[in-house]
Amino acid sequence: MENLKTNKNIIAIASISLMLIGCKAPMATKIQDQVKETIPQNFDNQNVAENNSGITPWKQFFTDPNLVNLIDEALKNNQELMITLQQIEIAKSDVLYKNGKLSPTVAAKLGAGVEKVGRYTSTGAGDASTEITDGKEVPENLGNFEGGLVANWEIDIWGKLRTEKKAAVAHYLSTVEGKNFVLSSLIAEVADNYYELLSLDNQLDIIHQYMDLQKKALEVAKIQKEAMATTELAVKKFEAELAKSSATEYDLKQQITEKENEINALLGRYPQPIARTKESFMSIVPQTVYTGIPSQLLANRPDIKQAELELQSAKLDVESARKEFYPSLEINAALGLEAFNPSYLLKMPESIAYSMIGELAGPLINKSAIQANFKTADAKQIQALYEYDKTILSAYIDVANQMSKIKNLDKYYELKAQESKALDDGIGIANQLFRNSRADYLEVLMNQRDALDAKMELIEAKERQLSTVVNIYKSLGGGWK
Repeated sequence: MENLKTNKNIIAIASISLMLIGCKAPMATKIQDQVKETIPQNFDNQNVAENNSGITPWKQFFTDPNLVNLIDEALKNNQELMITLQQIEIAKSDVLYKNGKLSPTVAAKLGAGVEKVGRYTSTGAGDASTEITDGKEVPENLGNFEGGLVANWEIDIWGKLRTEKKAAVAHYLSTVEGKNFVLSSLIAEVADNYYELLSLDNQLDIIHQYMDLQKKALEVAKIQKEAMATTELAVKKFEAELAKSSATEYDLKQQITEKENEINALLGRYPQPIARTKESFMSIVPQTVYTGIPSQLLANRPDIKQAELELQSAKLDVESARKEFYPSLEINAALGLEAFNPSYLLKMPESIAYSMIGELAGPLINKSAIQANFKTADAKQIQALYEYDKTILSAYIDVANQMSKIKNLDKYYELKAQESKALDDGIGIANQLFRNSRADYLEVLMNQRDALDAKMELIEAKERQLSTVVNIYKSLGGGWK
């Protein structure tokens, strides 16, 4: 009775000691998200409005059937998207692994062996004076055959394993948001490249029109030279200008080929022509974009949601690392049959063997490994907060910049259209005056060059308008839903 009481006291003292060990676990750094808490109520110079273009499905936002078909194919075949989907599978498997650690591990076991112990040992001396069966001594080479089940279970007394599982789940959800961000970026990239391709097509058409004008001007210059109304210099100038335009034509053709192949790469296919209708490019009216309120970015943008979930996962990792300082409780058990001779395995209950051991252990000396792990997790938590804050700030600034760009591009396009029309009118006047020898070739050349530049800039302005709308749609979190 006294021995039992002594054993209970020892167990109690050991338990209290282990509890005290756990109480010395370091505290994690307390972090506060100032950027999220102080996000402005509205964007610069914008009235507060609930309408948000970011929630519009991409098939409603983009209406060009050729572009819709290209995006559809990209969403099926893009390699970057396929890689991201595998990252999701990896994270999902990690959740299953963490969940499995919460349950006991049970394994089947079969074994066979032989053992010879030294004669002059306590085991050897005991075997020499013992009969294994009536009239038969323990053999010097003693066999051992066994089979059964073994189990191991770490009791999650501090919730460490559950915390690890929660961290894995948060990371898994962040990879899903990462996939959504890839979707949004991919849709924007295909649309952006498509509009650039249409812009190059229209620039090539303008070059062809310009070359036709130059050819006519060259013919007039040759006629006037023969009539002694102008010099060989005028002819050479027109020839040089025509050669320059021809060189620009081939440069644009190369850019078109590269842009087509860039789109093909996004679609995960080998080079082939891109279906498109270039004639209506200049008449495309950019979508009207509604920004909503800045706080909607937190729910709409996948990269912000991904960063938030990574922050949540990092916080849980710190909590899990802190619980490594607490004692752990493990139970090991075995149940099966064991005998020195296989023929005796079925002799029961004599061959039945079982064991159960419970171990409560905690770190006491040399905690450097778990301390380093905790500090790493704590630093990653702070790093994740900075990443989250940076993503929110970048998203807000991105939307503000793009909305300002849309307004300024509208004015820019309007003025460029006026400039281009005026210079087009000037070309006809200059050509008529040149034919009547009332203007020299330099005036014709300068008018043609200015008109070409204005038309090129007008086409580029249209492309920039459309690309800015695509970018603001992406910035608002559009495309992935």
